[in-house]
Amino acid sequence: MKQLMKLCVVLAAAMAVCTGCNCFSRMAKNPDAVKVTATPEVLVLNNGVVAAEIRVTFPADYFNTKAILRVTPVLVFEGGEVAGTTKYFQGSGVKDNYTVVDARGGSYTQRVEFPYDERMDRCELQLRAEIKCPKGACKEFTLVNLNDGSIPTKEQAAVLRGMDKRAREALRRDFGLTVAYGLNTLQKRIQYGAVMEPMAHNYKKVKTVVTKTDMRYGINSSTVTAENERDANLDIFRMTVDNNLQNDRATQNIAVKGYASPDGPEALNDKLSKARSESSKRLVAKLLSDTGLEVDAAAYGEDWDGFRELIEQSNIEDKNLILQVLSLYNSPVEREKEIKNLSSVFEELKSDVLPELRRAQIINSTDVQGNTDDEILEAVRSGRELTVEEYLYAAGELTKDPEQQVKILTVAVSKYNDPRVYNNLGVALTKMGANDLAMKSFERAAKLDSSSELNKNLLLANLAAGRTDEAKKYAASVDAEAKAALAAAEGDYNAAAGRLDGYNAAVVAVMNNDLATAKRALASDTSAEADYLRAVIAAKQGDLVAAKAQLNSATAKNPALAARAAKDILLKEVVK
Repeated sequence: MKQLMKLCVVLAAAMAVCTGCNCFSRMAKNPDAVKVTATPEVLVLNNGVVAAEIRVTFPADYFNTKAILRVTPVLVFEGGEVAGTTKYFQGSGVKDNYTVVDARGGSYTQRVEFPYDERMDRCELQLRAEIKCPKGACKEFTLVNLNDGSIPTKEQAAVLRGMDKRAREALRRDFGLTVAYGLNTLQKRIQYGAVMEPMAHNYKKVKTVVTKTDMRYGINSSTVTAENERDANLDIFRMTVDNNLQNDRATQNIAVKGYASPDGPEALNDKLSKARSESSKRLVAKLLSDTGLEVDAAAYGEDWDGFRELIEQSNIEDKNLILQVLSLYNSPVEREKEIKNLSSVFEELKSDVLPELRRAQIINSTDVQGNTDDEILEAVRSGRELTVEEYLYAAGELTKDPEQQVKILTVAVSKYNDPRVYNNLGVALTKMGANDLAMKSFERAAKLDSSSELNKNLLLANLAAGRTDEAKKYAASVDAEAKAALAAAEGDYNAAAGRLDGYNAAVVAVMNNDLATAKRALASDTSAEADYLRAVIAAKQGDLVAAKAQLNSATAKNPALAARAAKDILLKEVVK
């Protein structure tokens, strides 16, 4: 289809039937010289626009000095047509302001663009020409049939002047010359939802709940006094244990950790911390003797970590100096020495900080088993209410079906005003193709959150909705993957190459005519869309047998793809 028209052949034929259009007679003497081409030969959808470049080449000494030629590009599709900008050519003797074709001839290029309409998936780009001479029957612009060179008969002329719009359009189409056929719509198959990022859930199958109490001791003592036992609130500790015993999902672990304050000899403090852990263990074991729970005990020596924590929380005047000592010295002996040298604060440490560290810490670490996957799914099916974390977990981990995800998250948004729910709902809606609803969900999330995931998803949601200019507003702070998706949406497939994964990487590779890379990108994808794209790749490679097999596999998985294939210029040879 590269050489679609020898324009002068048409004009010469027109002269044979158009008495009085004699300004064109000399233009027919060199019929093989005038050429018209369209680039690309198969139209390509790019960023919501169908565009082509039409090039006309006239030879020297060809164009009649008194002739005018009017050429209009028209995109014809099912149910309609759209006319592009009309181009006028005139001979050097015509006193108008059109493009002059003088004795030297020349080449003339016109770029045409048409906003995309889904009906254009099956289309053709036509040229329609009219001729005009200063005198005779073609004194007014007269339509030329660019396929056989004829001009309208009396009956056809009546149709062109008539009131029947459908008949007029049909005749004009018959007179038009197709210079490009079909539309490659592969760009709109980019799966922006696959690039989006869901926000994380915080659901844990096992939640650990820790309760603590301290048994404090006197200086250099490991004896539990009645006063210290009361201060430890062991009755409250026992109440927590009893409550957990009533929960068959709870597993309790009881431990005692003995400590000494970081003053005095280190060896002595090690023995003291061990003695404290053992005395508290005996007390706790007696307290819980009827529960069947075991009590573990361990000694940790001087409690420098606890010392640092108390200093950080204190209002001691020189606390920054003390913290600096802790960071500069690792040796317990050196630390104690330097701190004691701070005579202005050491007395305050002795009264307010060090006594808090002469202790045994009694700990109940309880692992609570949450709902199982089956229980969560049953709750979803039955309509039983879940926590927001469970809804997010169910939609993100227990199903990969966007339709099911939308159902789960739609319930969640009716109960929780959480940006993660709105964001993840937007991702699922995008995967379903519900781009307008997805955008509304992302916008609601944006009122509550400004995370990097949401910013990226807003860019991608705008691309999915065909709003590339709006998407660019978010481009500065998104990752390389989102920028690659933006590049692909703008038709810059070289910039997008190597920065997308899976199906999207394959689409980019096909548009770059890198079919080997496209096949590798689809290697682990068994979806209907992947099979369809494999059919396109095979067709491009001329393997029609493989193309038909892949298309059959695709339509078996998704019968709706058969209708797409029937209109797909890339599969023209496969479905004919």
